[in-house]
Amino acid sequence: MTVAIVGAGLSGSLLAAQLAGRGHDAALIERAGVFGLGLAYSTTNDSHRLNVRSGRMSALADDPGHFVRWLDQTGHWDADPNAFAPRRVYGLYVQDLLAEAEATGPGRIRRIASEAVQVTPTGLKLADGREIIADHIVLATGNPAPQTAGGTAGIIADAWAPGALDGIGPDDDVVVLGSGLTMIDVVLELDDRGWRGRAVAISRRGLLPRSHDVSQSHPSPRPPADTALSQRMRAFRARADEIGWGVAMDELRSLNAELWVALDQVARARFLRHLRPWWDVHRHRIAPDVARRIEALTQLGRLVVRAGRLETVTSVGEGVDVQWRPRGSDRAEATRGRALIDCTGPGVDPARSTDALTRNLLATGLAGIDPLRLGLSVDRQGRLLNATGHASERVHVLGPPSRAAVWEIVAVPDIRQQVQALVERLAA
Repeated sequence: MTVAIVGAGLSGSLLAAQLAGRGHDAALIERAGVFGLGLAYSTTNDSHRLNVRSGRMSALADDPGHFVRWLDQTGHWDADPNAFAPRRVYGLYVQDLLAEAEATGPGRIRRIASEAVQVTPTGLKLADGREIIADHIVLATGNPAPQTAGGTAGIIADAWAPGALDGIGPDDDVVVLGSGLTMIDVVLELDDRGWRGRAVAISRRGLLPRSHDVSQSHPSPRPPADTALSQRMRAFRARADEIGWGVAMDELRSLNAELWVALDQVARARFLRHLRPWWDVHRHRIAPDVARRIEALTQLGRLVVRAGRLETVTSVGEGVDVQWRPRGSDRAEATRGRALIDCTGPGVDPARSTDALTRNLLATGLAGIDPLRLGLSVDRQGRLLNATGHASERVHVLGPPSRAAVWEIVAVPDIRQQVQALVERLAA
């Protein structure tokens, strides 16, 4: 069996490695030409940490201690299972796994530095005209760039684009759209460069990610009662008062996909509209030392987090004038900075995608869009649904692009389980 995998970040690389280990061939296609990193692990800044302790970051579902042993053997970072290693180091780990599978797996892995543009009856067509013959196709393209800002001078629409932050001087003030994990990465990156300015972060709720508690226990899964979403929320609050919010959140940790599947479209929309900001900051926690740095910047007044909505952005000289309306107010305020940096997170709406393959799939009806525009339509088994809702037996979706079906699929513990399940289905 040959599987063509579009995207060579964490999801695609782990899938290729496991397929090779089972004796199957994988064509690993990456338009950036860098294999095993993806956006999350391509950073070179050691301030950008994993948001999960090392002891829970094994890429292998059946070997939970693998990452910590790798750290101990290679010496790339502290092998303490309760530490939060740099994402750069985790990228090296994924690349090692891929290289080992290439060297020892009975199956073959082909690395292809090109862009997939079209699904064909026998495989995939690439931008350079080649066609990859494959029995199955897996879309593992990771998180797309933000889709909120852009088109105005002074707006940094993609903070991770090469050189995106180079124009910000040591004393420049900046405005940041979003106050989540991307904002924290950007502020730490600027601070590590010697930046001394002030950042005003504007988000709908003005919430910051919470910190991990390394002393917290790891509870067993505890599914909530099968009741309405509002009743579940009340029960969760009571549970959090009883045992602590961190433990209560972790009781739901492995049940996220199951709980999401059980919700109808109305309940999902209510969750996204009302609960998602609170879910995100409690579910996606940050390393304690990162939290301390952010707190220090806040106390110094160099990071100000405000709740509100962006209204207009106007280029003014060498900067931007940002008009935004504080939450609960009917009057706009103005904030000026050297740049507006979009940290709103991935742009998940496929209708606005600039990816050639995604656009072709939609144009030909081979793919449909999730009603809530969380991504492409996908069933629980990861099969791509076409415009009329029929599941493909050849095209599968893996990792973050499958969020419409399972909601949360960004953390390694979730992705490794999804990879293992997909390998079993393809092998069968």
